[in-house]
Amino acid sequence: MDTEHVHIDKQTPDAYHALAAVATAVTKSAREAGLSRSLTELVNVRVSQINGCPSCLEVHHHRAVAAGVTDKQLATLSVWRDTELFDDREQAALRLAEITTTLPDHDTAEREYARARKVLTEVELSAVIWVATAINAFNRVSILSRHPVRP
Repeated sequence: MDTEHVHIDKQTPDAYHALAAVATAVTKSAREAGLSRSLTELVNVRVSQINGCPSCLEVHHHRAVAAGVTDKQLATLSVWRDTELFDDREQAALRLAEITTTLPDHDTAEREYARARKVLTEVELSAVIWVATAINAFNRVSILSRHPVRP
């Protein structure tokens, strides 16, 4: 069944503009926290992979490449734990991105959070969680609106 979806960003532009303002503040906070653009884009891509958001993947894949993320990193991002392509900070950020997105059981979340906390400062940790939270929101808007990926 193919149902026509409402583009909620167009239907309720004030809410979408508020979400965009949140994303702008999150990006500024991440930069001020010392997160590299490449690390931020790794989080955006990983969260979008988990959520299955084609339009956000398309956007953030290009941004990740522009920020210096390698083709190998992007190709293996969904299995990052099984590679040696990601440094300690990137791994910590990816752990936080995943628990922010999937909200696993308490013990798993605590274990992953604790591992990330050993590597990231409080301000970095906060920034990563906000980046993951913002892209999760955009994923939901885009997925439920069925935003297309244009050829």
